[in-house]
Amino acid sequence: MSLVADIQNFINIACHNIFSITTIVVTRFLSNIYNSGIRYLFLGLMFSFVSCKSGQTGLQETPTRGNIKITADESFRPLVDAEVYTFTSLYTNAKVKPQYKPEFDVINDFMNDSVQVIVTSKNLTEDQIQYLRDTNIVARTITFAHDALALVINKENKDTLLKYESVKDIFLGKVESWKELDPKSKFGKIKVIFDNTKSGNIRYFKELFEIENDLPDNFYAVTSNPEVVEFVSRNPDALGIVSVNWISDMDDSTSRSFIRKIIKVAVSRPFINDGYYYRPDQGFIYDKSYPFVREIYMITRETFTGLGSGFIQWATSEPGQRIVLKIGLVPATMPIRLVQIKN
Repeated sequence: MSLVADIQNFINIACHNIFSITTIVVTRFLSNIYNSGIRYLFLGLMFSFVSCKSGQTGLQETPTRGNIKITADESFRPLVDAEVYTFTSLYTNAKVKPQYKPEFDVINDFMNDSVQVIVTSKNLTEDQIQYLRDTNIVARTITFAHDALALVINKENKDTLLKYESVKDIFLGKVESWKELDPKSKFGKIKVIFDNTKSGNIRYFKELFEIENDLPDNFYAVTSNPEVVEFVSRNPDALGIVSVNWISDMDDSTSRSFIRKIIKVAVSRPFINDGYYYRPDQGFIYDKSYPFVREIYMITRETFTGLGSGFIQWATSEPGQRIVLKIGLVPATMPIRLVQIKN
């Protein structure tokens, strides 16, 4: 029996290099040699293969190998697509499939255990964190990048500067027409366009301006950030709200096409009347001179160090943060250096 044990130990070590043998074939073979003294040898082989297969099943997912699905806010699609593409190109055994939804649905997927990793600008509430703890789940959150919400207008519109207070008055319904902002304007009622009624973009402004009731009747929802850009490009009286990563990457053909269609509005800082206005550019996002800046979070509920954790770790390391920088946003876990160029 020592020979059988030695062979079994050898197979347990090297079984990942051996093709599996099906139980049917082994059973038939054993039945033919049942009366032979070597039946114990083949029983040992069979149990070793079964043990090896079970061990391989438990090791199918690692930080750089496996197949997972993540849910991300549609606002961050360009950024998440770039991160996923680069990560899976480097780690060819890793399959990360992103799906994009409005913020409300992203959080619901996470709380309902439909997905292990999400990308969102909304942190979990204390009640949500406690609910997960009650089910023995610890949600881990890391700030991934700093984003901004851009206000965009039609290229025919010359009102490219807006005071912070004027933007607030538009959201509160106190200002409804372009002529109230500039008597010389040739446009009438302001059509404010945002991406979705369940989006984080509109939720951000409602919380910022403490809006508890419905939005004014000149606010209209479409279905995505690209649709906001398209609507604004066709309607001179429109004011759009988009996540800046859709219009910040000058190396991306889609981003460049959007930039050619609209104008980014420059906004003054709140409570400061110094005559300066700031666009949602990288430097002004970094120092928060542009007033509508927010954080992007990666949140996981994995109970082990799997592919989701590996993806987050990579995205928040130097290679992943360089993608954030390249796309026109501000990295959250990597220092950056600003260079001021004087004309």
